[in-house]
Amino acid sequence: MKRKEFLQNLGLGVLSAAAVPTTLLGQSTVVNNKDNETIDGYNEEMPPLNDGNSLNKVLGLGGVPLAGAWKPTSEEDALKTLEKAWELGIRYYDTSPRYGNGISERRFGVFLDGKPSDKYILSSKVGRILKPGVAPKEQIKHLWKNPMNAVFNYDYTASGARKSIEDSLLRLGVQKLDFVFIHDLNPANFGSKEEYQNYFEEAKKGAIPELAKMKEEGIIKGWGFGINQPDAVLEALNFSQPDICLMATQYSLLDHKQALNKTFPTLQKNKVKIVLGSPLNCGYLAGNETWNYSPNPAPKEIAEKRKQLQTVAAKYGVGLRTAALQFAMAHPAVVSVLTGCRNAEQIYKNFISLHGNEIINKAFWGELKALGLIEKNAPTPTV
Repeated sequence: MKRKEFLQNLGLGVLSAAAVPTTLLGQSTVVNNKDNETIDGYNEEMPPLNDGNSLNKVLGLGGVPLAGAWKPTSEEDALKTLEKAWELGIRYYDTSPRYGNGISERRFGVFLDGKPSDKYILSSKVGRILKPGVAPKEQIKHLWKNPMNAVFNYDYTASGARKSIEDSLLRLGVQKLDFVFIHDLNPANFGSKEEYQNYFEEAKKGAIPELAKMKEEGIIKGWGFGINQPDAVLEALNFSQPDICLMATQYSLLDHKQALNKTFPTLQKNKVKIVLGSPLNCGYLAGNETWNYSPNPAPKEIAEKRKQLQTVAAKYGVGLRTAALQFAMAHPAVVSVLTGCRNAEQIYKNFISLHGNEIINKAFWGELKALGLIEKNAPTPTV
């Protein structure tokens, strides 16, 4: 079944997928690039950072905080965040059925209504099927503060992948998903290693070949994994060829050794592009106390490392948010860095940190390496 036929079966129709030229953001866009920059008086719409067909070292907007993670996020704030992202030229958006049990997709859908589908890139995820109902506490956990009334079942089968994509398109009200990630196929996400392995085998026989088939049919542009641990993608490379993977909380100023020395070289060797999620460790590097989706405080060694990073950053007059985002994007395998934001000011600050005109002194990176705060072989931004 071709993309057009698949979408017509959903009653959604098809828009043109013609490419538009990529326009890079000029140096004159932002005068100052400090972490405490505000959005006051900044309303000029910027050229797109990417077109609707490619990602090339750009900031994207993730949909976790928009769904009310850690504290409630109103629809008004969510839409203002999305509007500011569009105004800034951000055209890559990532969401999931898991985020607020569907509310993230609904909010993206409200915003994207009427936007030409060839002007942005959109990704979502498979691995859970939502059904109406009141979610049990174990599905809400500490994270979702204003979720939709929905419950989920894990489903990594072929039919489950198709069903999940169909449901996402309906919640989003759009005609396309560009990239689809197999979500949360992490050992730590399940009760036991055996349970993880059973779901991995289900995906191996089901979702993985089905997504590859959907790419061949032109329904999606690419597929991969959206994971917080690398096990699934490294194992899947033995029998499949994912195109792009969303690696969350695995490469940041605070924690990058394994990704740098093992995961990323393997993905590069296999020509898998990388989208980095949570480069600020869920806001921890931007001054929040939330650490990597955990209900618990950051480990003592992480808290101490952040203090050391803050000290060096202050010495050089560098904002730690800016350093963290530029560090994340500096790795050659990374095509996009996703930051989750719940208000317009947050996305603006992230934008100027990454796409503004501040150049961080090479001595700053040298001192971080000399102190052992980042790996000596870690790529750092170059002028």
